[in-house]
Amino acid sequence: MSHNPIEIQEGAFVISDAHYSPLRPQLLQFIKDIHSQKLQPTQLILMGDIFDALFGSIKHTYKMNAEIIALLNDISQKMEVIYLEGNHDFNLQKVFPSVKVFTIENQPVLCSYKGKKLYLAHGDFDGPFSYKLYTAFIRNRIVLPILQKIDNIFNNTILKNIDQHLDKKDDCKEFVGFEDFITRRLANRFDCDYFIEGHYHQNVAFDVENFHYINLGAFACNQRYFIVESLVDRELLKEEKVS
Repeated sequence: MSHNPIEIQEGAFVISDAHYSPLRPQLLQFIKDIHSQKLQPTQLILMGDIFDALFGSIKHTYKMNAEIIALLNDISQKMEVIYLEGNHDFNLQKVFPSVKVFTIENQPVLCSYKGKKLYLAHGDFDGPFSYKLYTAFIRNRIVLPILQKIDNIFNNTILKNIDQHLDKKDDCKEFVGFEDFITRRLANRFDCDYFIEGHYHQNVAFDVENFHYINLGAFACNQRYFIVESLVDRELLKEEKVS
């Protein structure tokens, strides 16, 4: 799906790495509060891994997430919703027909905010060759239906085992040496004012050569989300927590 250039709005909500599952239900109430207009973002930006498992063409993953899918689809009729696919949620355009969905191939996404140039990404767009091969395989629209049929034969055993593995992951670990890692990875590659991504769950910001880098805290860790504010001291994003 093609999109016009993205203009970030002041008051937009930015959410990354919620890893929603039945064992992590906090996101559901947050999305309900947006749907009921108890919370009123100007725009909703979902930065990937919103779900622990939501794969296009795998119907079992729809069933687990049906309520939030329905709420997001309704919200997208009333405001602009932007969804950057992650490594836990992909092939989503048919799931969210009115949402602006960006696949891994279309990330980082070029955006603007009050004359500033931004790139947004989930964060796994430039993994090593082995990772790129894996992501291309698992997202393949021919492979996924085959996996669906195999999983159906075994009564969703494969997906249930994946769910159990994902639920045991620690999504809030510190990445020692993260600033050096990001500097080596991104320095001199992007001409922008801000580069914002999730994936690593570090909730930190620092300068990298010619831009300001922001790694978003994961919603899965203490239910963090971010609100786009006026530009003050380069902060751009105000951190909030679900009450």
